[in-house]
Amino acid sequence: MHTRIARYSFTGSADDLARQVEEGMLPILQSSPGFKAYSVIEAGDEILSFSAWETEDAAEAANATIASWVADTIPDRVQLKEKLIGEIKISTALRVSTKAGITA
Repeated sequence: MHTRIARYSFTGSADDLARQVEEGMLPILQSSPGFKAYSVIEAGDEILSFSAWETEDAAEAANATIASWVADTIPDRVQLKEKLIGEIKISTALRVSTKAGITA
């Protein structure tokens, strides 16, 4: 299982931004192949997003989907600072473990 993690600076209310993402982008991600989970975290003056995907290719494809939605919907509210894609080694929420035979 793979993840896409991104850091954004933002303007305005984090709660309003999260509602906009939940109503607009989340349904698009949920209908994307390989989607497993999505979270938005407020961390001081930044927003972090975490998404989990079945494969690295699915996580990579999410980059284009998310970038397009942000550019079309909230370009004046958020600015991408950093994005990472990596393999999830352990996650209690996603049932990923290093123990033999335990994966999502």
